[in-house]
Amino acid sequence: MTPAPVETQPERTALAWQRTGLGVLAVAGLLAHGAVEHEDRLLLAVSGAAALLGLGILGGLAPVRYRQVRRRRAAAAGMAARGLLAAVTATVALVAVAAAVGVVTLR
Repeated sequence: MTPAPVETQPERTALAWQRTGLGVLAVAGLLAHGAVEHEDRLLLAVSGAAALLGLGILGGLAPVRYRQVRRRRAAAAGMAARGLLAAVTATVALVAVAAAVGVVTLR
């Protein structure tokens, strides 16, 4: 008899959300570095806001999503989470725009 396969979807989902949060934090760090180098207080404030958004994903939304996936998987329910997905997408888009503006203005 073959053993049942191990389900790793909740863990993969949690890791993906953590990578997203870490990516946002990395961009915030790069923005902060440029802001300090060029003594730009506004960009430093923007990088701080981006860092807070990244921490929000990493420490707030990622664990919530992990628990949701585990519960829904156990209940054999759908996995969609449009609200959380929209929040993370908006965060990534805002940080990308901030990074683009930072790169253009620091030249």
